[in-house]
Amino acid sequence: MDIRLYLVNVDKNPAEAKRVASDAARRIETKELKLLDVVQSMGEYMTDEDATVRAKSIGFLSTILASLDPKALPRQHVSVITQFLVDRLQDETGLKEVANGLIALLDMLRFASGDAETVTTALIKVDLRKHPQGTRFVVLTVMDKLMAKHRNVLKKLGDQYIDGFLELVQGEKDPRNLMIVFSLIKVIVIEFDIDQHIEAMFDSAYVYYPITFTPPPNDPYGITSQDLKLRLRDCLSATWRFAEHVFKPLIEKLDSTSTSVKKDVLQTMAACALSYGPATMGKYYIMLWDAVKFEILNATGPEDELAEEALVTIRAIATSLSYRITGIPLPTSSLARYLKEAVKECSESLKEPQQKQAKPAGQIIASLAKAGAAPHAYIITNMLPDLLSVYDESDGISKQRAMLEILNQIFLSTASVYGEWGTLNPEPALENPLLQFKDKLFDIYSKALMGTNKQEGGFRRVALQGLAILSSIRRFFAENEIGMVVQYLDEVVLEEEETSDAEIKTDALNHLLKISTMKPNLIMEITFPAFMATLPDFEEEAQKKPYHVTLEALAKLSIERAVFEVLLTRLLNKLDIVIQNGSGTPYVKAILSTLLYVVQKKSEAQHADVPSFYDRIVPTLVTRTVLGCITGSGEKPHVLGNDSVLEITGRLINLIVRTQEIPKQEAILQDAFDLFIRNNPSGLIQSRQEDVVNTFKPFGPDVVAHHAPSMVLFSCIVAGIKKEVPFPAQDLLTFTSEIKSSIINYKSPAHRLSLLRLLAIIVNKWLPASKPEDATSKIINNLVDISPEACENSIRITFWIAKSLSMKGDRASDGITTRLVGLLADSTHGALAARGFAVLLGEDEFLSKENWAIQRLLARQKLFSICTPMLVDGFKKAPQEIKPNYLVALSNILRNVPSKIFLPSLPQLVPLLLQSLDLQQGSVDVKLATLSTLSITILESANALQEHVVSLVTRLLSSATYKEGKEKETPPKVRMAALRCLRIFPGTLRNELLLPYKKQVVRGLQVCLDDPKRTVRKEAVDCRARWLELDEPTED
Repeated sequence: MDIRLYLVNVDKNPAEAKRVASDAARRIETKELKLLDVVQSMGEYMTDEDATVRAKSIGFLSTILASLDPKALPRQHVSVITQFLVDRLQDETGLKEVANGLIALLDMLRFASGDAETVTTALIKVDLRKHPQGTRFVVLTVMDKLMAKHRNVLKKLGDQYIDGFLELVQGEKDPRNLMIVFSLIKVIVIEFDIDQHIEAMFDSAYVYYPITFTPPPNDPYGITSQDLKLRLRDCLSATWRFAEHVFKPLIEKLDSTSTSVKKDVLQTMAACALSYGPATMGKYYIMLWDAVKFEILNATGPEDELAEEALVTIRAIATSLSYRITGIPLPTSSLARYLKEAVKECSESLKEPQQKQAKPAGQIIASLAKAGAAPHAYIITNMLPDLLSVYDESDGISKQRAMLEILNQIFLSTASVYGEWGTLNPEPALENPLLQFKDKLFDIYSKALMGTNKQEGGFRRVALQGLAILSSIRRFFAENEIGMVVQYLDEVVLEEEETSDAEIKTDALNHLLKISTMKPNLIMEITFPAFMATLPDFEEEAQKKPYHVTLEALAKLSIERAVFEVLLTRLLNKLDIVIQNGSGTPYVKAILSTLLYVVQKKSEAQHADVPSFYDRIVPTLVTRTVLGCITGSGEKPHVLGNDSVLEITGRLINLIVRTQEIPKQEAILQDAFDLFIRNNPSGLIQSRQEDVVNTFKPFGPDVVAHHAPSMVLFSCIVAGIKKEVPFPAQDLLTFTSEIKSSIINYKSPAHRLSLLRLLAIIVNKWLPASKPEDATSKIINNLVDISPEACENSIRITFWIAKSLSMKGDRASDGITTRLVGLLADSTHGALAARGFAVLLGEDEFLSKENWAIQRLLARQKLFSICTPMLVDGFKKAPQEIKPNYLVALSNILRNVPSKIFLPSLPQLVPLLLQSLDLQQGSVDVKLATLSTLSITILESANALQEHVVSLVTRLLSSATYKEGKEKETPPKVRMAALRCLRIFPGTLRNELLLPYKKQVVRGLQVCLDDPKRTVRKEAVDCRARWLELDEPTED
């Protein structure tokens, strides 16, 4: 029999028991078995003397019901089984199993209202308090389902249900169960007739207030204290009928010494105020105001969170009292009387705005003004004339500044009520009362900003903030008035450094940026001409004028498309002028960097318009660069052919090329090949096409030396092309061989780097996976040369090829990498190979996912696992003069892999790391990488360093100490890194390990306290303080 199998397995094999029940359910659905037969088969077990057997048998039925399709049982069967389970409620042992069965029945399609009434009247008689929380949870889940699916039945039961429910849940303490209880209470008080139960319903919820629950560690239910607070708050604020019961005890709890409780009280008051409505709040606003204002007027500081919550509460009261008031409130209204009380409280304090009480008073007024159009109108009409009079009569800047700060808070409220430019919320019907003061305010703030001594930076900043706020308020200032504000901001940004506060310049630029999103036309019509007029046309002027500030400002203002289009036109024109006038490299770089900054920001923000700028930027810059190359000479190259300028131009072109669709990229790549490789007419050249074809030779056997650096642009274009685009070279073996030859005969380091990248990009994207003796293998073998006779550039090529192959998971990289590690032992090329590991594992801007390079997930981890054991072994065997090669290689590896990769290998690496700190010449980068690795290790895996404490302490102190005449070995950044590393020891390593070295460290740090650099001395002070605390007991 199924039930016997179920009972045998339910404890020792629950999964098998569930399978037995599910199989029975399946047979019931297919009519092979009748449910009533199942019930009859349970007879002897239902009457068993053992209560556990009886409960398990009900569990069998409940599991079958839960497994049935909701449509499976006819109406009559549902009612019969419902009554059967309800009758079982008298057997308290099986309550949980019965409730589980009822849950399954409630999900049945044919569970009727009569069944719901039967279940409800039976359940509310259960004495739930004597059962464990798990059982109570299942019963409460039944109640929750009844409320969700058969609410009308519960309403019909009326007082019988409410009384029974209150009795059922009385004394519940389990957080999971309380979440259900609070939800049910909320529905009852909102939708049921509770006139005879108001106080009882209130008490059933308020008995839990305030919530002090702290969830246990690893709580499986994930219920937080905040969850309970919010659910309980919903109960207390659900009906205005609770007002007479809730406010007085809440006010009493404001005397609590617990910040958490007081914060909860204020939030609950605000929720109740917003929910109860104006009629109810009209009776309680005075008592609430008198209680809550104390928290604001006696705030301990600007970060006082209770004061912030109190401001929200008084605003909530005003919002509630404002309901359906569309004009200035009548003097007899509750809102007007409430606001009058607040204004009376704050007026005296605001007459002396620089005094302590004025700031909270201003916060109160501003918060009330934010409550809606009606409170805002009252505050502006009744307060602003007096505040402006105080400003006019002020006899000092400090008092004026304090008043402007208060006014700024009020204007922020105006912006909140009436909206800012660009907001879509409908405007209030009531006209903005601030409009009648517009001219006066514009005059006050304009004079404060532009007519005040520039040394008064704080006062001017407050005035600037006020103008910015007023400019942002929707339909407050007219277009021409905002234009005047833009002019003021322009002048502030362009003020001379010596006479102006740096912070006010930043503020002005940020406000211009905001206006550029609201009114971009004003930026283009006013700011751009003003800023562009300050940009010099000649090199001599550029050396005198601070053009960097102007260009930085233009860049930040031009992220929006319309503004950037204007900037692009103006800066390209300016670029032509400064080049024609013979400008030097720095100014040209600054102009191009401005365009690069904007395109980078647009790319990061994923602006859809970036591809559209291809025609405006890429052919234009390529043409000017190429024409510059062919008009320049080897002795005097054109400024656009300078390596640093080419780098910026290339990065800018790359950002735009990589955003293009594949068909467009295919055309771009063909044009690039025609121009740089084939000497054919190209779509990248806009003028003098024939001259370019005849004279431009950047690549190949006929290369012109001062044309070759422009291959940077070709590499940057190819880098941005997706791998799906066909590569135009007819023979990759020949083409890559030509690139290799150009690298060996490079014209400048930048030229060489661009060709190394180009080679790696081609191998990564367009070279198929290598197989023995195939075309790919021939290409790789042709490129890779690690023989003792190899030149340095061949070794560089090999590192880039290994990087490219390893990124895409090509097995050919394994053998190449192994040979590169072996090269560290070579006395001729070992030092170069050591530096090459920075290339092998480092990030590269152009060989990256952003540029569509193939990059496997575990590529670096695999490289690390290949290199590290060989490095450790090679270091042990190497002669003393060769060991630094291994240490440099290790540092270049560690700085480029995540800590989770290298931490497991630390026991083998620590001896090498320690010796890295002893390196002398050319070791700064190695030491910095080692110190960074040690710091990460101490924080994440301190146990790995326990047996090396003495060596670490000695070497770190040595690295942290200034040595006259040896500044190159331990520059300030190394000394600071060593001190930071040493400072981490206390608190991460056990005290008993460190205490023996405390005197040595403190004594050694005494020397560091006299370091010539202040930043180093500060690190030494912090480090010494941590070590001095070592043997001091911590306070509980």
